Amino acid sequence: MTGDDPTRFPRVGVGAVIVRDGALLMVERGRPPRAGEWAVPGGKVRWGERLEEAVVREVHEETGLVVEVGELIWSGQTIGPDWHFILMDFEAVVVGGTLTPGDDAADAAWVGLNEVSDLPVTSSMHELIDLLRRR
Repeated sequence: MTGDDPTRFPRVGVGAVIVRDGALLMVERGRPPRAGEWAVPGGKVRWGERLEEAVVREVHEETGLVVEVGELIWSGQTIGPDWHFILMDFEAVVVGGTLTPGDDAADAAWVGLNEVSDLPVTSSMHELIDLLRRR
């Protein structure tokens, strides 16, 4: 499977890591892949869009919140039968808006860092959760 199709390439996905008062902003995915699983808000980078712009757009679409984007704090990848994503998660802070799930998010909530593992999370979230708990 590895490298068998030279016409297919990985897509880039970004996420926002927003921690406030010991809670992480998370969304429940409303669409495949990973529908019903929880992750930080984020999504695919559009053609010609800067990474930070994609983070701001995705957070607003999925949560109704406006953020300022900080440093890249985690990167990884997820590979499935029909997808291959390079993932880049950035620290961010909320500067406006009202928390309301939207776009492809079935739900959005502030989840205590100690409770995140109680949710069905996407496979890529495990490394990020470990990183956040060590901080």
